[in-house]
Amino acid sequence: MGYALLLVLIAIAIWAIFAYNSLVRLKNEVDGSWRQIDVQLKRRHDLIPNLVEAVKGYMQYERDTLTQVVEARARALGAPDQGARIAAENQLTAGIGRLLAVMENYPQLKADQNVLRLQEELTTTENQIAFARQAYNDVVLALNTKIESFPSNLIATNFGFHSAEYFKGAPEDQAVPKVDLSVGTSGAQH
Repeated sequence: MGYALLLVLIAIAIWAIFAYNSLVRLKNEVDGSWRQIDVQLKRRHDLIPNLVEAVKGYMQYERDTLTQVVEARARALGAPDQGARIAAENQLTAGIGRLLAVMENYPQLKADQNVLRLQEELTTTENQIAFARQAYNDVVLALNTKIESFPSNLIATNFGFHSAEYFKGAPEDQAVPKVDLSVGTSGAQH
């Protein structure tokens, strides 16, 4: 009987070690994934002043858009914690989207090779940020599931592991667009 109890205790100890190491690995993967997002965000932060400088001479009537992008970048760079940074980065993403949309109204910008190069670099960076966010959220899902699942939640609780925060899109990105199919159908027969 004593030998069986010893085997059970050894099995529990081995499981606890594997569970703990698994949680450490996932936590480190979350941290590493965040660092990948950070690299892409830094690249974006470095590109924005160049793009703003390149387009501001052309966009005399779009000062508000340019100012919003510059201010959103400053908020993102000065965010005190990860939650505030995610919110600021979402505002910056929205501002960049507005800037790129407004730029379409300026034919001279479309002809400026420097602006086109910066716009292409920014678009590539935005795509890399989206990919890095998805990878980060996948690892956060794995960590959070492990922390909340029994019996690994016993190890997580006793050793101070906490759920990680997802990198959520801006609220305006989650809104369902409204489609009006009635345009041009006033004379149509039903």
